[in-house]
Amino acid sequence: MALPGTRARGWAAAAKIAQRRRHAEGARGSSSRAPPSSRAALYVHWPYCEKRCSYCNFNKYVPRGVDEAAMRSCLVTEAQTLLRLSGVRRVESVFFGGGTPSLASPSTVAAVLEAVDQAAHLPADSEVTLEANPTSPSGARLAAFGAAGVNRLSIGLQSLDDTELQLLGRTHSARDALQTLAEARRLFPGRVSVDLMLGLPAQQVQRGTLPAPDPELAAEMYQEGRAVLREAGFRQYEVSNFARNGALSTHNWTYWQCGQYLGIGPGAHGRFVPQGAGGHTREARIQTLEPDNWMKEVMLFGHGTRRRVPLGQLELLEEVLAMGLRTDVGITHQHWQQFEPQLSLWDVFGASEEVKALLAQGLLLLDHRLEAAVSAQCQVDGLGISVFPPKEAPAVRPSTSWDRTTCCKAKDLK
Repeated sequence: MALPGTRARGWAAAAKIAQRRRHAEGARGSSSRAPPSSRAALYVHWPYCEKRCSYCNFNKYVPRGVDEAAMRSCLVTEAQTLLRLSGVRRVESVFFGGGTPSLASPSTVAAVLEAVDQAAHLPADSEVTLEANPTSPSGARLAAFGAAGVNRLSIGLQSLDDTELQLLGRTHSARDALQTLAEARRLFPGRVSVDLMLGLPAQQVQRGTLPAPDPELAAEMYQEGRAVLREAGFRQYEVSNFARNGALSTHNWTYWQCGQYLGIGPGAHGRFVPQGAGGHTREARIQTLEPDNWMKEVMLFGHGTRRRVPLGQLELLEEVLAMGLRTDVGITHQHWQQFEPQLSLWDVFGASEEVKALLAQGLLLLDHRLEAAVSAQCQVDGLGISVFPPKEAPAVRPSTSWDRTTCCKAKDLK
């Protein structure tokens, strides 16, 4: 929330910072791909919004005023601290989420990116995503974010029906949404995603005092949406994510593949091994929720981590399964061995009585064809698993809807 009189200076400063980062990248030259233990994605949480939307359960605040300089300084400090603690040497994607990060100034985005590049290495072609509401950024402001280093936009359309938007508490109209989308596609061709929701009130779903959804109708809308997107050339690469022309979100893909990620900002989550502090076990980390308290902790300790939970091997493998089964690729033998080199997927699933029971109920698919390791078979109900003897590179794959989903977000609609 920059003051109007400072916008031009802020945008110019952002462009200069981004230019310095690109020049440093050129001087440094392309670096070889770092090992998984020293790579990570970075999530940056901007907690402020103009108003509260009825459906949103993220960590957000509607302040009377924002000390953006203080917030910027703390985001930079926490990024530097956590990168040092993690021992991460290469950041492969950055995602500015919220809240409404498009309310921040481009100079804040540029300062964070420069700090990341100085503390580790942020390649010039890394995916840098900014979430935006259709009402918050003008075309000139979107261009300024591009100059600051953003190369991908995620726009919270949610719906193109004005009645539904009003019911959700959104401040934009369908016309606003389409105008912002057109401007974003012009400025970031092939690098724009949108959020769309199904199962909304007019579609028979809502929270609170409004009628509960009809799960069968919501499931029907989900299946119809999948069919429409497929016909338009979109790949459903995850349960609620679609993309075409290969433009899937590489940042989100890190989540689905259980890669390391650092979370900075109030309430941000992260999962990484604190190698820089001598750690050897992956931890789940949560930053302090309330912005003012978070800033105080960052100023005192260099970071606002409120909770650290070491993940045991079983917990980590459960996450590998839960995340991987959401994707169309599933879990290949090679991917599984990154986390469990001693126990193969065949060992886990090959003789399982539970697997046999699910198979008998039609809720599980065991596919012994070798090519199924890289291809997906979508089932309306049930889980899709491909199991191979140890010599045949086993894989575990999901269906795209194994439960009756009543609300989903369709993203990466390029």
